[in-house]
Amino acid sequence: MRLRVHGPSAHAADVLRCATRLARRSVHARPSYYPAKVAIYEVGARDGLQNEPTVLDAAERTAFINMLSMTGVASVEAASFVHPKLVPQMAGAAEIMQTIRRHKHVAYPVLVPNRRGYDDALKAGSSAVAVMCSASNTFAQRNVKQTMQQQVEGAVELAADAVGRGVPVRGYISCALGCPFEGAVPVEVVVALAKALADAGCDEVVLADTIGTGTPGGMAALLASVQPQVPVERLAVHCHDTYGQALANILVALQHGVASIDSSVAGLGGCPFAGPGAAGNVATEDVLYMLHGLGIETGVDFDRVVLAGEYIIGKLGRGNASKAAVASLRRRPNDFTAATARAAAST
Repeated sequence: MRLRVHGPSAHAADVLRCATRLARRSVHARPSYYPAKVAIYEVGARDGLQNEPTVLDAAERTAFINMLSMTGVASVEAASFVHPKLVPQMAGAAEIMQTIRRHKHVAYPVLVPNRRGYDDALKAGSSAVAVMCSASNTFAQRNVKQTMQQQVEGAVELAADAVGRGVPVRGYISCALGCPFEGAVPVEVVVALAKALADAGCDEVVLADTIGTGTPGGMAALLASVQPQVPVERLAVHCHDTYGQALANILVALQHGVASIDSSVAGLGGCPFAGPGAAGNVATEDVLYMLHGLGIETGVDFDRVVLAGEYIIGKLGRGNASKAAVASLRRRPNDFTAATARAAAST
């Protein structure tokens, strides 16, 4: 039986029906000021594992990378060609690059902190590289035992060499929103570094909140200063979640047009040279949940990412730092139990 409403209340009912229709249309509708599509740059296999106390062997890391390759992410940063005495979690990088199953739509860059690492990476068959510099002199000295100037000169040299060889290259700027040793970092320093990396030919310049002290206000100010020097199409952000600001900072980056986001499955990792208190990377699952809720296309299968996260935290013997993953596993346990076993077996 359908009720008929007359008088003033009829108008209220019409308004309610209209609002309901508009609300239904707006579910997952993308606001015009956000990018239509965002590329997910998965760092779990490198930045995620490099600070974990449990050291996995090359075969376990290869299986992890193979799972990540099946999720639809644009890139999987597979390894770091750093001396294993400094970062034992990254030992066996050459073996990994020679044994992973590569998908044609996924890039597999590796971090190369110096010329030796760069040469070894190319020799191992790496088809893309990432160089790095720091916006903090103290952090540069603690990380690579160089001054900030020496580090950026080395990064620029490697980037130019990669461009000359036709090898895609991205450039990280560590401590772009704060340093564990020096505190606040002058914006003009980050701008100068970003321009140097862009001028050297880096396809992407990554503004990295290495210790997770950045805020939306700081991110907005930084992007407003960097964008006149580096086109937004060549910018990416890399956020850690120490103070719970990572998603908010990413949202601000999206509002500024940034369409390349670094994240780590299950919120793994952090920098071993960042000092105490620096938390892991923003969780890929949490980033995806937000992006998909905004109607932004990623091409990434959320459930597959959750499965990869469950696999790796099982190997590490630690908890899952992704709120979206934990909630999904609790609400839909049957969807993941059997699938986890199948995914692990397929690697």
